[in-house]
Amino acid sequence: MSDRTTVDQTVPGHAVLLDLRAGGYAPTHAYADAEAAVYRALAAPQPVGERRFLVVDDADRLVAHQLLYERLSSYGPAQIVCLAIGAPGERTLRRSLTLRPPAAGVLWLLGDFRGPGADALRPLMDVLATPEVFDAVLGGLGRIVHGVAVPSVRILEHDLTDEARARAWRQAIEALTGPDVPTPASIGPVPGELALLLDESVPRSLAGHAWLPAHGRAGAQLGACDDALAEAVETHARVRGPAGLLGAAGRDADLPGDIERLARALARFRNTVAETFAIAGGSRPTVEERGLLRDRGVQLPEMPREITRTGIVPALRDHTHELIGRRLPLRSVAARLSALAARTAPAGSAARLARLDAICGPAQLDRLAARHPFLAGGSRPVAALVTGVLAALAGLGAGIGLVLGPAVGLLAAFLAHRMLVRRPNRSPDGRLDGGGSTGTAPRLVGGLAGGCAGAATGTALALPLGWGAAAFALAAAVVVLLALRDWTRGVDDWWDRVDPEGAGRVLKEIQGLVVTTAVHDWLFADVRHHCSDGAGAVARLLKGLAATAQAHGGREEPGPYTAEPYGRDADGPATAAGARRGETSGWDWDDSAEDGAYGDAYGGWPGGTPSGAKVPAPTPPGDAWSGRGARTGRGSPRPADTAEPAGPPAPKWLERRYGDGGPALVDTLAGDLVDGVVALLDTCWAGIERDPGNAGRVPLDGPMTELLDETRTRLERDAAASPPPGRDRGERPDAARLTGVAPDTVARLIAADDDPGLTVPLCGPEHQRLLSHEPGAVRRVRFVPETMRRGTTGDDIWRGAVEDVVWTDSGRHAGVLRLVPLRADVVRTVREEEGGAP
Repeated sequence: MSDRTTVDQTVPGHAVLLDLRAGGYAPTHAYADAEAAVYRALAAPQPVGERRFLVVDDADRLVAHQLLYERLSSYGPAQIVCLAIGAPGERTLRRSLTLRPPAAGVLWLLGDFRGPGADALRPLMDVLATPEVFDAVLGGLGRIVHGVAVPSVRILEHDLTDEARARAWRQAIEALTGPDVPTPASIGPVPGELALLLDESVPRSLAGHAWLPAHGRAGAQLGACDDALAEAVETHARVRGPAGLLGAAGRDADLPGDIERLARALARFRNTVAETFAIAGGSRPTVEERGLLRDRGVQLPEMPREITRTGIVPALRDHTHELIGRRLPLRSVAARLSALAARTAPAGSAARLARLDAICGPAQLDRLAARHPFLAGGSRPVAALVTGVLAALAGLGAGIGLVLGPAVGLLAAFLAHRMLVRRPNRSPDGRLDGGGSTGTAPRLVGGLAGGCAGAATGTALALPLGWGAAAFALAAAVVVLLALRDWTRGVDDWWDRVDPEGAGRVLKEIQGLVVTTAVHDWLFADVRHHCSDGAGAVARLLKGLAATAQAHGGREEPGPYTAEPYGRDADGPATAAGARRGETSGWDWDDSAEDGAYGDAYGGWPGGTPSGAKVPAPTPPGDAWSGRGARTGRGSPRPADTAEPAGPPAPKWLERRYGDGGPALVDTLAGDLVDGVVALLDTCWAGIERDPGNAGRVPLDGPMTELLDETRTRLERDAAASPPPGRDRGERPDAARLTGVAPDTVARLIAADDDPGLTVPLCGPEHQRLLSHEPGAVRRVRFVPETMRRGTTGDDIWRGAVEDVVWTDSGRHAGVLRLVPLRADVVRTVREEEGGAP
């Protein structure tokens, strides 16, 4: 039967497994050529200066495989721990010089560990492959005669139930991906470089820039608008006072003409701006279009220091990291980035024409050019009544009142007529005239009637002449003051209805629109394109990663760690399903008490587990090794800190405790996935910077699948208690908070004295006479994953732990491994000339 071998390295840094057992029980990954398998083992990556090989071989084939063991050192010094699987009838171990200390050692397993019971050793192989335990065992074998020992083992395994593992994985994937969400209306806070692109603000360094210089076409038109507006305002200020009504200022002023010139200048400026927006209306102005901008008087500055194209992608990276760091699901982050891409994408200056029409459209221009009538004097009946009262007051003087009373009425009518003649909406030449009404007739009629009535009353009362003169002076003054008041109010009312100063506000808004357009649509066009394309690329990448994770999260099969590296071919005598269901050694530790010499060899103990031992009772029947993701008894959840009650008995030296997941499990898994996604994105930023339009289409399915597989592997291996490769453990939760299984059992086992009764020898009672009886010759290795003690609070449950405990970097197994030496005559070292070829 040809040798069939396997090479497997489940965890970086762990010993490479090389299985050279007989072909009848060959593993899944087998090679017909054993020598090629050795070279495959040599090719497996290992840390520099650390070449570890865990070789599983049949004890009676060690010499035949001498050359294979020698080749393991062909690439440099290598360390080898060989698990030699012996047959029940073997009484002598023959090994070559290659398997001697200090570089090599042999663990001889005697008993029914071949055939169907072979996979019962799988947990032991997991432990021995751990670099810390591997080195400790190899060091212990180096202090034993011949470097050969029979192991005695007690292993505790803390793990998750199948349901807890599947539930935690599903929840972690859901936390990572999140549901599909619509594009949000609000983007939220962003870095300063991106904030400049989201609003219509102007960088401070450009605050004093002359966007429309006076010598340019648009600048000249803007200056004409300002001059026309200033002239109109100045004319209005002159006309609205007494000089406008009574002096020459009102006669020479041409306020309608000033407003007409303002309207024409504003229309020309508005049309020039609209034409400029249209000719450079694309989302990215060409060189020719930029030349046309200069021709129309738009002067673009250099790119401001606050923002550059080279700073956009770093700002996007920081913003993406910040969103992901807040544990937002990938799809939510993608939606926000999509919104950012939409907001920063330049629409082109042509899109600003609608805003320009809203600021200064035909309606605004028509309103400025419209002919508004001049209305002064208020209500006509009131004006007639007031004039009549004043005229009556002036006519109270006896005799002279007949003249003074009507004179006040005539004065009021004259002033009203003067307001009409000098109305501000009429050009001096009469070309522009909006018409008007000042109440001349009502004042005349009311004044005459009031004057006559006052004169009659004064004559009847025979009031003195002085009284009449004083009353006339008072009435005349009031009439003049009222006329001036009505004039000023009328002029201001007409000015407000024409609203030339509104044109000034329009000019400022147009200028602001021109500056905004120049900054964001012309000057920042490339930067906005870069930002929009980059944000869209990241959004597409995140959506793709979420889709990959969602598809991976829906898989029911176990992760890559469940590839059964220690399993057998399905067509072999021991299939994976059959072997994992625990066809273990039929030897019972309780039967070993029949021979005292055997007990003495292990340090002297009574049969069975001694009373008072500080460890829990052996795992009850029904708990079997069934492999990751392939445990029997699926269907109902089991409480934490209990053994999984399914399947045939487990090995006596193995105890399992399963939990339903601790409070930190899902968050830890999701955190590892988030950190991995960030690392994946970090490999894409250079491409996004170089070509954001195509970077988002780079497939990341492969790397994302590797990340998911690696995370799922650690979940399968030790409930994700070990950190991802290359990452420091930091504040990572301990195994108890991840599995929900308390570490007290492990602590009691490790704190116990060197009691042989705590471990189970991996040999049968019939092999007792092969063991050494030398006192103190037994070497002990106690091992505990570092994750089982990190994060524990309250009483220090590890306070009683002995100093020689090996704290492993990862794993889910803790326990004690005792190395019992053999008698000197049991081990035979075969020299090279006695060895055979494989």
